Amino acid sequence: MLKPLKPPFTSPILISTRRLLSFCPNPDSPNQGFPNLVQLVCDTLSNPRVPWRGSSELKSLTPNLKPFHVARIIETHANTDCVLQFFYWVSNCHFYKHDMCCYMSMLNRLVKDHYFAPADHVRILMIKASRDEGEIRRVVDFLNEIATHGFSYTLYTFNSLLIQLGKFNMVVAALNVYRDIFRSGIKPSLLTLNTMINILCKKGHVKEAEIILAQLYQYEMFPDVFTYTSLILGHCRNINLDKAFVVFDQMLKKGIDPNAVTYTTLINGLCNDGRVNEALYMIEEMIENGIRPTVYTYTVPITALLEDGRVDETASLVVSMRERGTPPNVQTYTALISGLAKSNQLEVAMGLYHKMVKDGLVPTTVTYNTLIHELCERRHVDAAFKIFQWMEQHGHLDKTETYNAMINGFCEIKNVERAMTLFGELLKKGPPPNTITYNTLINGYVGCCYLDNASRLMEVMKENGCKPDQYTYAELINAFCKGDRLDEASALFEEMMQEGLSPNLVNYATLINGLCKKGKVEDALVLLKRMQKAGCHPNVETYNAVLNGLSKLYRLSEAEKLCNDMAEDGLLPNVITYTTLIDGLCKDGGLDLAFKVFREMERKNCFPNLYTYSALIDGLCREGRVDDAEILLEEMVAKKLYPDVVTYTSLIDGFASVGRLDHAFFLLHRMISAGCTPNYRTYCVLLKWIQRESHIVSEKITGQLETVPNHILVEREVTVDTFCNLLARMSEIGCEPSVDTFSILIDGLCHSGRSQDADLLVKLMKEKGQTPTQVIYCSLVKAYCKNLRVDTALEILSLLNSSGFNLPLSVYAALISALCSRQRAKEAEEVFNGMLEKKWNGDEIVWTVLIDRLLKGGESQLCSNFLHAMNSKNIPISKQTHLMLAKEMSNTDNNSISENQVSDELQVLDDQKPG
Repeated sequence: MLKPLKPPFTSPILISTRRLLSFCPNPDSPNQGFPNLVQLVCDTLSNPRVPWRGSSELKSLTPNLKPFHVARIIETHANTDCVLQFFYWVSNCHFYKHDMCCYMSMLNRLVKDHYFAPADHVRILMIKASRDEGEIRRVVDFLNEIATHGFSYTLYTFNSLLIQLGKFNMVVAALNVYRDIFRSGIKPSLLTLNTMINILCKKGHVKEAEIILAQLYQYEMFPDVFTYTSLILGHCRNINLDKAFVVFDQMLKKGIDPNAVTYTTLINGLCNDGRVNEALYMIEEMIENGIRPTVYTYTVPITALLEDGRVDETASLVVSMRERGTPPNVQTYTALISGLAKSNQLEVAMGLYHKMVKDGLVPTTVTYNTLIHELCERRHVDAAFKIFQWMEQHGHLDKTETYNAMINGFCEIKNVERAMTLFGELLKKGPPPNTITYNTLINGYVGCCYLDNASRLMEVMKENGCKPDQYTYAELINAFCKGDRLDEASALFEEMMQEGLSPNLVNYATLINGLCKKGKVEDALVLLKRMQKAGCHPNVETYNAVLNGLSKLYRLSEAEKLCNDMAEDGLLPNVITYTTLIDGLCKDGGLDLAFKVFREMERKNCFPNLYTYSALIDGLCREGRVDDAEILLEEMVAKKLYPDVVTYTSLIDGFASVGRLDHAFFLLHRMISAGCTPNYRTYCVLLKWIQRESHIVSEKITGQLETVPNHILVEREVTVDTFCNLLARMSEIGCEPSVDTFSILIDGLCHSGRSQDADLLVKLMKEKGQTPTQVIYCSLVKAYCKNLRVDTALEILSLLNSSGFNLPLSVYAALISALCSRQRAKEAEEVFNGMLEKKWNGDEIVWTVLIDRLLKGGESQLCSNFLHAMNSKNIPISKQTHLMLAKEMSNTDNNSISENQVSDELQVLDDQKPG
């Protein structure tokens, strides 16, 4: 008997119907029509007057048959021969497929009646029908049980089992079966030994395979082409091409001709080792030797050529492939599409996809996933979503990877709401989300600064049985650190350790960096010691984070000591270390010392980067040495280090501060021409000095120059006229304000609560013939809500809805909150109900609108009304969200009722859902 692949069943050998159903998927409605259908089929099979194969009644009944019906028929019908014939007959019906309970029922019946020869055939069919590792394990356990009933294994069964285990790469299980062959006294065949050698070689276990090879000789058998090809594969998997070619030469000397698989294995090995040219030569060699390459021979070389950017050679290879009578198949097209997309030739890749479909080839899930992934990587998310929708319409969405690629695409463009809608579909229809799904969404929320939602999603993740990993914790810890919520970051760090996840270097470094950025250097130093005590050695980046924190607090002597500690740990300062010190010195007025450090790093062949130069340029500008700063700018450009928005903004501010505003605008022109987009701070710098210049001119005219204000203007003090002046001066220097320019300025004003000033810029924008974008309108609505201008916000909402815009949930949340503040609850409900007409994830609605806006605003009754509306529209929420809502509602009601009472009331409401 085979060694069990998991603990064996403990019930009797011949399995009962009840046991069978526990092994198989539960039927949807086991009692509905179950006895009648089974009885009708049994009666038809037993009818002596009408041959059942040609029976019209049976033809009308069989489309309704499910595997559990067939299993019951097998168990209850009186005639075993008839049941066996029916078992084979129904398996050939195109609308039906046996599951494991059918095979078990048939084997139970045959073994019980001692029909061992047909039972062996059914047993082999059962093995071949196993779809995954879990199923083959259960099959072996079942076969072990019935083997004790006189139904011993045959060599054919053993070989079939080995082949199936090899398909699932179950090496340990295969070795156990192989040993059981010898224990059973059955002499293995060449197929047995070759199969075992192949299983081991696929995993690179060549030494173990060579032991089997020795046994092959012991049985006076001789290796064939399959044996040698397997050994060649093993060496290729280990990237040991020299040994692979030694085996190839041995094969030739033995007079065994290699086949297409042998050559393909070597060609793939060469490509994987980066030896593409040799692989191409070998294709020609096999053709010269009269061996025709298969489509699989070409697939890996095509991928390798594309990865090297050799697109023209790839095209030539595909042409020669066709000329030799080997048209590309689905796998070839998939490799071409992926390679071309990665080579930034997405249009060509899409063209190939359409040609593939035109040629009658049906794309696989891998093809679709490749396209969706590559389109999303290049921000063509709408195009990717069209492919996703096509897959959905044609029933191809059976892989979590497809959803993950699409969810990631939406998160990359910061449209986490649409990503969450797909997540809701996953939960509802399957396949189930995995850790990657949750981590992608958490990362998406973090990217949009929705930290509470990110944290709540982690709770849902736990509830759904998906355990957070180190990446989950690292992402949230980093986000809370950046969001100045260090207590929550620290709590997550402790929780991670309690969950048995030992913090790694990244986890420690993330929290240390967060503490240092918030000036909590003492806490960071304590954590650094704790890290070292735990045996996790800090790397240069960890030390750099602490150095940065010390430098910001001008604790430069301690920073110097820490540098010495680094050296004692055998860590050499890198560019970030030097840049951190330079930045701290520049901000502390130690510019000369900063330049000494700068020259020292160059002497030590540690080359400065963009941030090193930016720190020095900023330091020079702070001291008014703007010409020196500009010389340094030219030096960095000469080294092909291109300035970013921070570098340019420092220079613009520096020149404007010394009264050279024209040159500041010249730098703005240079910045935009170089493809570097100014941000709101860049514009604020210019606005500040434009307004100051305007004051100076005005005071000169009135003769009251001495009254010019000396304080630094803040953004709120900048007038709208100054904004208009900025835009006019941009036009004068040839930088006509674009939609992006207006979007940055309007968004900045909106964030500052200056909605009326933002209105004036929108008006000016329209006068210039430019149409405000959805982003601009969303910024305006949020600003109106902040200033409680709800009527104006409602007008914009109506305009956007009529224009077909899909507004983010945060806009609705802001408007509902503002309406509540204005005591306009009825209109708030109307907005909420209108919002529910669109596709949303129920959890996200609760987190963003009900909890964050209504309950935190004290609107518990309105929250209940909104929850009623969600239930009436059958919008589900998870159990964890249900508990979050109950907790927040009990807090809002000033603890007059307990959290459990609220939870019970919510459950009653949930049970009242339609349907």
